Amino acid sequence: MHIHILGICGTFMGGLAALAREAGHRVTGCDAGVYPPMSDQLRALGIELIEGFGADQMDLKPDMYVVGNVVSRARLAEGSPKFPLMEAILEAGAPYTSGPQWLAEHVLQGKHVLAVAGTHGKTTTTSMLTWVLEQAGLQPGFLVGGVPLNFGVSARLGGGQYFVIEADEYDTAFFDKRSKFVHYRPRTAILNNLEFDHADIFDDLAAIERQFHHLVRTVPGSGRVVVNGLEESLTRVLGQGCWSEVRTFGSAVSDFVAEGEPSHFKVLQAGKLAAEVQWAIGGVHNQLNALATIAAAEHVGVAPSVTAQALATFENVKRRMEVRGTIPFEGGGITVYDDFAHHPTAIRTTVNGLRRQVGQARILAIFEPRSNTMKLGTMKAQLPWSLEEADLAFCHSGGLDWDAKAALASMGARAQVGANIDEVIAQVLAQARPGDHLLCMSNGGFGGIHAKLLEKLGFL
Repeated sequence: MHIHILGICGTFMGGLAALAREAGHRVTGCDAGVYPPMSDQLRALGIELIEGFGADQMDLKPDMYVVGNVVSRARLAEGSPKFPLMEAILEAGAPYTSGPQWLAEHVLQGKHVLAVAGTHGKTTTTSMLTWVLEQAGLQPGFLVGGVPLNFGVSARLGGGQYFVIEADEYDTAFFDKRSKFVHYRPRTAILNNLEFDHADIFDDLAAIERQFHHLVRTVPGSGRVVVNGLEESLTRVLGQGCWSEVRTFGSAVSDFVAEGEPSHFKVLQAGKLAAEVQWAIGGVHNQLNALATIAAAEHVGVAPSVTAQALATFENVKRRMEVRGTIPFEGGGITVYDDFAHHPTAIRTTVNGLRRQVGQARILAIFEPRSNTMKLGTMKAQLPWSLEEADLAFCHSGGLDWDAKAALASMGARAQVGANIDEVIAQVLAQARPGDHLLCMSNGGFGGIHAKLLEKLGFL
């Protein structure tokens, strides 16, 4: 089969392309931003990439067009379509489908799917679970919205019956407004947490809870739903009905409970010692991710003690508290980190994880409100709360329609705002001193700020 993917350079669609190519299909694709590293990865797989969404791509005559959710029926200011190729597909009556639907029909069919859903921690927990199953000899396939360092790739078909997938609640396509994860039909589903997010497509938290319940509805009776016992929103989701085995984690009365510090803790199952985890990963959030992984892996026959052994060698995910470099100074080096955090809760959790790691050393939080939700200003009031444990905060406000200075005013002199990357860098350099930890947080490339900071610091 020849498939042509619209929006191929996104993390999900790029992973789908890799899976399709590995399965022996001919794959071509297009996007508005065909650039490294995704473009290099895809071309190395023999996938032809085309810049833009021109209607002339109809000449490729693929068997199926696979449409990413970046594509819409939007029109430019002069009235011409933003995605001429999609308009041509519709006019010609050519076959098209969404990425999640194609994945369900051509990759997930017949597999025991383990799906990881939640507002936060999906990528990390999916990577953890995949590594555990790999270490247990189950050869899982996977599709992750990032690059697990243990594997070095974001997707593979695998050699067994299991497939682990990051289950995103974002909508499927312009013609299918259901969440992506309703297509995956998991037998094991992790509901890691649930907060309001994606304000561009959901009106309120209840709307997201409804989509999570659609996911719960698809789990068979012999399946397992693994639920964070600390989340009232997930209690409401299950209250709408659940027809599968439920295992909880996190709260004091959960099926799986952690005792001890996040870096070294005991796991109690039904009140009895089941495993002990000692690993290089920090943060209470990752402790919870580990409990979810243990509960999900047990459902496919992996004992908690075996999972704990695998977690000891888990290397996390690229762009999750990733050290980009340390510049040595007399009195202590300055370390620059890269992290994907962009939702206020994720920012708070990430800062807290670093605080536990570095103790009293100064943390300079450098961030940009780049997600659709943050750009809308929906959660701007939560930013001071999210940055409480940072010593100083620096916000890149370029492209925002709301006043970042006003939103951060309660932080006083601890917070500064820059209209562009160079201004933010200048502000950071004026404050940085030996022993500091510079934590850069964004769900985008952040204008290459990490490398720029390291370069500038090297000349101080």
